[in-house]
Amino acid sequence: MGEMEEVNVDHITTDIQSQKCPMVCESASHHATIDRENNQLTGPVFKNPVCKVYRFQTMDSKWMLVREQMEECTLSFSIPRQLLSLYIQEDLGRVKDLKELGELSPHWDNLRKEVITHYGGIISSYQETLAELDKITGRSFKPSCCKAQKSLEFIPINLHTQRMRVTCPRKTDASYDIITVGAPAAHFQGFKCGGLQRLLSRYEADKKSFSTAYQCIYYSPEHTAKAQEVLSTMSLLQPLITSLADQLLMAAQEHSATGLRDALKNLSDKTEQFVHTLKDELVKSALLALHAARPGYVSKNQRQTPVQGGQHQDHIQQCNEQNQSPVQGLPGHSPATSATESTMMCNNVEALQTKTGGEDGTLPLKQDSIPHHKEYDEEEWDRVWANVAKCLNCVIAMVDKLQEEDNNKKEPVPEQQLADVITSHNPGDWREQLRPLVTRLKECVMEVVEKAKRAMTFVLLQEAACSIPQGFLLQQRRDVVFSQALAALACGFVMKLYAGMQDKGFLRQLHLVGLVAQFESLLSTYSEEIGMLEDMEVGISDLQRVAFHITEAKTDELSDLQPSVCGRRDHFTVEVPLPRLVFQTLPEEIKEGKPLRVFPVLFNVGINEQQTIAERFGDISLQERINQKNFEMLEAYYKSLSEKVPLECLPCFQTQTDIKELLETLGQNVVTKKRKNVEILWIAGTICRRLNGIRFTSCKSAKDRTSMSVTLEQCALLRDEHQLSKDFFIRALDCMRREGCRIENVQKNIRCRKYAFNMLQLMAFPKCYRPPEGTYGKVDS
Repeated sequence: MGEMEEVNVDHITTDIQSQKCPMVCESASHHATIDRENNQLTGPVFKNPVCKVYRFQTMDSKWMLVREQMEECTLSFSIPRQLLSLYIQEDLGRVKDLKELGELSPHWDNLRKEVITHYGGIISSYQETLAELDKITGRSFKPSCCKAQKSLEFIPINLHTQRMRVTCPRKTDASYDIITVGAPAAHFQGFKCGGLQRLLSRYEADKKSFSTAYQCIYYSPEHTAKAQEVLSTMSLLQPLITSLADQLLMAAQEHSATGLRDALKNLSDKTEQFVHTLKDELVKSALLALHAARPGYVSKNQRQTPVQGGQHQDHIQQCNEQNQSPVQGLPGHSPATSATESTMMCNNVEALQTKTGGEDGTLPLKQDSIPHHKEYDEEEWDRVWANVAKCLNCVIAMVDKLQEEDNNKKEPVPEQQLADVITSHNPGDWREQLRPLVTRLKECVMEVVEKAKRAMTFVLLQEAACSIPQGFLLQQRRDVVFSQALAALACGFVMKLYAGMQDKGFLRQLHLVGLVAQFESLLSTYSEEIGMLEDMEVGISDLQRVAFHITEAKTDELSDLQPSVCGRRDHFTVEVPLPRLVFQTLPEEIKEGKPLRVFPVLFNVGINEQQTIAERFGDISLQERINQKNFEMLEAYYKSLSEKVPLECLPCFQTQTDIKELLETLGQNVVTKKRKNVEILWIAGTICRRLNGIRFTSCKSAKDRTSMSVTLEQCALLRDEHQLSKDFFIRALDCMRREGCRIENVQKNIRCRKYAFNMLQLMAFPKCYRPPEGTYGKVDS
């Protein structure tokens, strides 16, 4: 523990004795005011700038001017507030859907009531949190000392942007951005049992036993995700289809052949997408399961076998152990059951019984002891959704007929015949002929939506019932972590977008491929920081469910330029409004509303004394797995990018190392057994900048270790890209750490101008991550 941890940093730093910095370092908040005037876009999102200006010497004895600017981000609070509202809205909708499932047998009805009660608890908790957040005004960041505060648990810790602008004699001015944020994690809930990654794995392994205990059907995570996807798609497409159908009628009323053709194409595309989404065995099997959960339902099997206590439950238990569908091996079901049905645990004994006795002499159930129940038609669902396609075909055929008649009408005809045609065709004809078919289409779509919605809600009821109460607690934890992660991502995306508005190559990359968002983490894999890292891994991975959408703002007022969030847990969209004149300069694909993707990747290397313990006596497999998995994702992103975007679109750097070569080096480092291998972070950060990506740096609270990383990265960029004299490297590094924006960040968080390091920690740090003398205290980090 007491030994000095050394790292070979020849390519990132120089081994020069630290000296008192003689360079100019001044507070320059007025520069930020000038920037605000030059770039009106920063106003809605970034505020409270802190600016420092330095003068450093280059290798040819000239001087460069360097300005650091750190700002808070209003999205720290606005994004979580919006997410909480969406969570509440989604859960209220789920409760409403559960109530609208209709009458259920006593067993299923009791489960439904219990699930609704748990949803009510979450909704009430989120409403209280939202009310507390609404009381906070004028604040735009959460200090590290509040990280475990219940009312602020959805807010990211210490979220700030930092921009370094460089003006030097021999190169065009350049800017380098980085976002700093505390690790997205459920600090209030704690890490006694680990973080999300471990808790979710354990929960999924136990869920089958939960399903047996609660006598409900087990659906795999894939099926649950599919059910959520179907519900989400229906909620989007059904009103869209209705709107497009009305547009078709409007075009018919106006006798607009072009409008009719365009409206029909859009209607056809969306209706076909709708039908394709619902052509899934999960919907069909869920409808059967729901039918079996109705009061008084009995299955066909009773015609052949008497009801014997425990017989069917034993069969289900046996199937449960074999991970096999209980319907397989029962009379009337072939072995070639669908993949969806093969994962269902039909524990409802009534679902395996019928209304009449068998042909083997067994007595039938008394008909007057159960309500009359319609026999379930397994082919009914196929007919219902197929009717949508048939109705669409009828609409298409009618439009073709109307257009053909219109074309014939335009051909030269005798005067008397023309007069007859005009008399027999008035402007309302097209609409009147189309209206019954369009109405029928909308009715069929609505019928399908109602059936599929009930079926998917029943699937999600099983998921919720099997997860009481653990699954609800995990969902709350996941909501908290995702909220923090999304606020940081939205901040980084907006900052990158504002900076790249004039860069055609960047905009092309944005709509053709999307952006990589690289999160650098300095958490250890020991004690509670393991749980933080497990939370962070899931939170960053969940960002793959997010898309960005750039819109034209209603006005240029600051309130109309605030980003907004819409959607539900399986998919969120962040809308970024831009002033009209700025919006008009964007590529057509972006202006037309194309969803813009972000590819989040996470790399972690612990650097403190707890990581020393983990490496010598503990387990670092979590860190190794994260780095390996995310290296593969980064490699896949580069492959996709290189296939779709010319390399000329990427930014130019002085260091001309090929990106492929950098990726190879990174790949070698993530599999190399080396203590505190911070080269992984340096190379990943370099690749991210070369790929026009968004850079994030995190530790527990984005205060101390983060400050060391950010200042090191900035000085490395000055040396590699702007010829900072090697003799000045350490002096510049110490100057930034002693007088720069990061010490101001410490002051904002703990009201002290000293990093919270002690000597034991510093002895364990890689050399280039150690602060200068006099800048650290004994406060625990």
